[in-house]
Amino acid sequence: MTTSLFDLYKIGVGPSSSHTMGPMRAACRFVRELDRDGLLGGAMRVETDLYGSLALTGKGHATDRAILLGLEGNEPAAIDPAAIESSVAGIRDSRRIQLAGKHAIVFDEPSDLLFHRDQMFPPGARMQHPNGLRFTVFGRDGAIVARRIYFSIGGGFIVEDGETEAPTHASEVHLPFPFHSAAELLAVARAHSLTIDRVMLANECARLRALDPGASETSLETRVRAGIEHIRQTMQECVERGMAAEGILPGGLEVRRRARRLAERLRERDASGKPCDPLAPLDWVTVYAMAVNEENAAGGRVVTAPTNGAAGVVPAVALYYRNFVEGSSDEGLVRFFLASAAIGALYKENASISGAEVGCQGEVGVACSMAAAGLVAALGGGDGQVNNGRIEHAAEIAMEHNLGMTCDPIGGLVQIPCIERNAMGAAKAVQAARLAMNEPETHKVSLDQVIRTMYLTGLDMQSRYKETSLAGLALNVIEC
Repeated sequence: MTTSLFDLYKIGVGPSSSHTMGPMRAACRFVRELDRDGLLGGAMRVETDLYGSLALTGKGHATDRAILLGLEGNEPAAIDPAAIESSVAGIRDSRRIQLAGKHAIVFDEPSDLLFHRDQMFPPGARMQHPNGLRFTVFGRDGAIVARRIYFSIGGGFIVEDGETEAPTHASEVHLPFPFHSAAELLAVARAHSLTIDRVMLANECARLRALDPGASETSLETRVRAGIEHIRQTMQECVERGMAAEGILPGGLEVRRRARRLAERLRERDASGKPCDPLAPLDWVTVYAMAVNEENAAGGRVVTAPTNGAAGVVPAVALYYRNFVEGSSDEGLVRFFLASAAIGALYKENASISGAEVGCQGEVGVACSMAAAGLVAALGGGDGQVNNGRIEHAAEIAMEHNLGMTCDPIGGLVQIPCIERNAMGAAKAVQAARLAMNEPETHKVSLDQVIRTMYLTGLDMQSRYKETSLAGLALNVIEC
């Protein structure tokens, strides 16, 4: 298992991990490698070609803006969301771009950034993924100086055509508890009398040890916990911003933000002294999830969980645990994120977290599965091995009832149905966790079986239902 918690939970900007963060990272990597290879100074023109889902829904997902920012050397994790608008406007107004922040060239967007809506894959590419992009650098005489093809494979992950995807945090890491399936994860945990979160914690410490061999075990664990807290705090800040903001989301659909108004009504109800509604916490789960995804749709700072389009599910369920579960604790939240990441890694490596590849079951469905598992881990209780089984069961239940979910955003925007879909996914995760906790007996369908089913279902799904905006709601609802 090569995927780290910090690979799945990445801080970046909206509206899409695959269509915004991935292309920005690819463009940034491309120009930095040009600079490294001594080719940057000879560049006179850079052409970017987008294919498949990137071409079909790139405008709605701000792929064009992401490419411009990436070519100037910006990374999603570091860029200030407040500076994006002015930076993009500066490039477009001047018709010049500063490659890697160092080398200025003329940039004519209509001819230098091309959306090939009638081609699924870059010509000559060895890899076949619907999120392909190609960069070509031309020199003074018009000859090609360099050309690279990349694929944005979901969750902000990118691979260059022909390369084998490698772990992000260390190239050669010996993990103390490797696992490649849910069955192996449970077996490893059982063999070493560990809970799933402790398995994941030990592996995360090993990844850091590969980068800092002299560090003590205590300091490594402290750093992992600090990293998790940073992720959690970033998520909470996103929720708070979303619940404070008002107005119309960008993109032309005229979708109004609703999280603030919903939160105000819930506060009024809570303060009214009326008899408590036992399902009131689920109303807050809805608000938390919608707040995050409204921020994402606005291009704000979010955390992939495991994608931007599904970024609201995990923080909503984490806040449900923190705010409404008696006896919740910081340690419970650490367990939540570690266990959820273990489940997310299984989907990432054995199936897909790309809506363009497997539909929204790979985004909101995976997020729901991760959050359900995380909530069971946070709740804990009972024998550790029994709870490990409950974690696996909750993850399976959550995905089983998201199978076949399409990705059909209206106008290519991460707004309808994406914002409400996150709220529904978060509520499903809570229910899946509760069902697993109350049904400790063995279950018929394993998590490995449902992961395999999800992937095959995604492959069988018609491509127009996979983040192309050519079918479903995107076809049957008039954009206005």
